[in-house]
Amino acid sequence: MAKAEASVEELVSMIERGELRLPEMQRQYVWRSTRVRDLLDSLYRGYPSGAVLLWETDEAVPLQDFAISQSTNPYQSTRLLLDGQQRLTSLSAVIRGEPVSVRGRRRPIDLLFNLEHPDQLAVVTEVEENGDDEDDADDDSELIGDETDSTEDELLKRFNKMTFVVGTRKLEQLPHWVKVSEVFKTDNDAPFLKRAGISGFDDPRYEKYSQRLARLRGIRKYVYRMDVLERTLSYDEVTEIFVRVNSLGAKLRSSDLALAQITAKWRHSLQTFQDFQKACAKTGFDLDLGLHLKNLMAFATGQSRFQIVGSLNVEKLQKAWKEACNGMEFALNFLRSNLGIDSPALLSSPFLLVVLAYFGHSRNYALSNDEARQLRYWALMANAKGRFSRGSSETILDQDLANIRQGGAVSELIDRLRLQFGRLDITAEELEGRNQRSALFKTMFLAFRAAGAKDWCSQLTIALDHSGAQHRLQFHHIFPKAVLKTSFTAREADDIANLAFIGGKTNRAISDKAPAVYLPPLVDQLGELAFAAQCIPVEASLLEVESYKAFLLERRKRIATALNTFVGPAE
Repeated sequence: MAKAEASVEELVSMIERGELRLPEMQRQYVWRSTRVRDLLDSLYRGYPSGAVLLWETDEAVPLQDFAISQSTNPYQSTRLLLDGQQRLTSLSAVIRGEPVSVRGRRRPIDLLFNLEHPDQLAVVTEVEENGDDEDDADDDSELIGDETDSTEDELLKRFNKMTFVVGTRKLEQLPHWVKVSEVFKTDNDAPFLKRAGISGFDDPRYEKYSQRLARLRGIRKYVYRMDVLERTLSYDEVTEIFVRVNSLGAKLRSSDLALAQITAKWRHSLQTFQDFQKACAKTGFDLDLGLHLKNLMAFATGQSRFQIVGSLNVEKLQKAWKEACNGMEFALNFLRSNLGIDSPALLSSPFLLVVLAYFGHSRNYALSNDEARQLRYWALMANAKGRFSRGSSETILDQDLANIRQGGAVSELIDRLRLQFGRLDITAEELEGRNQRSALFKTMFLAFRAAGAKDWCSQLTIALDHSGAQHRLQFHHIFPKAVLKTSFTAREADDIANLAFIGGKTNRAISDKAPAVYLPPLVDQLGELAFAAQCIPVEASLLEVESYKAFLLERRKRIATALNTFVGPAE
């Protein structure tokens, strides 16, 4: 294996000219802007940033597109990037000032540089090349927009300790924050210095800012070590190296390594997988490709783990993929039609989809009324209790798949739930201490929506996909944090029984008013049923701050009753 070196500027140019390509075995670009921010910070400080692994070959190997635009490769031979995609794609996007494609959407990576950053590192961050970012890219996996707990002054104090931040409109207006991509586009400091209010050489900030801008541009000269695999290696051998290198470093998830092995056998299959992934996304379920591969393994082997993927031949993979797609379509339809779940944000774990898909397939997609009702109960209860979000989730998933493979009924899946959690009805005590990250919070939303809950001003039924900032759903603290902060902890304020679902405009209008102030006029206007749909007690004696604990107790009882009614009986 040959050794070489190349600067960031040279590597970015290679990508732009099409001289450096991605093999089909690579995972997609998944980094969030915060990771790119931390990478820039590391390079700015001269910290080590790993090596780059390449393979130069004349073989016609299956390729995939970079997340950043490229020219057509003018050369017969191809340099393939095996390790370093996330870093180099990020750097290319920032230095060239171009958007990246992430899960079918093109978005810029807007970073700001603080000309007044502290000399010493004040905020410690961590960069991991191949962390799992798919589920939270662009923060789309969050169920509902949260209220901002920190004040603007507190946020600004924190930002001012940082060298790089993900851009916001307010920070962009401040003169000492400059757009990183704009700095890379020119070697002229004048526009940035002038904007910062520096009019001459005698300004004490002139030299400091100029040096910092030069240091930022110096990232282009940062040198990466390149390990280059021999041209004589076959694609299969390179795939094995890719799998071994990433296995030893534990950089990639098992699904990423499995994808490399599958595409080595089944050439050009990546596009097939991505086409189905996009088709699911169009129906509202933008799922990680790894989940689709796990579903493929379930249909190919009757279990979900990837250890034996290397022993599967192309014919078996192709047959299983076709069946897995049919199964996933059934699972998504069942979620929407029978459970009212129309977004992956309402799932405590996507593994639920694999079980539904495999069960539908096992019954040839012909379920009796009792089976459909029991399957709905199992799915809702497994989702509410978090069956696949605790302990060894793959082991639990494989238990359910084995039960289905052996011809087990839905009642046996329910029995496994009961074995895991004991009693399956939801109790008021079970809600105590839970917050918006609880699986029960998602089920609470489903139950309230099914009960006809609406925004208290617009009268729009609560939903995750309302257009416009004023209608976008938020969770609302019935007793605002500002009202509780002198007597209760932030954890107590975030109790699930203090949360309701309303639109952003309504939430902002209420602001930090006490419920004893804002609720009675709304009750007079809308009637008690509007609040009963979200299990909110409106008795005056429960709306005072000193009655907060009593309010929580009463609302937990009502929520537990609503959840059990929504889920329905097991038998």
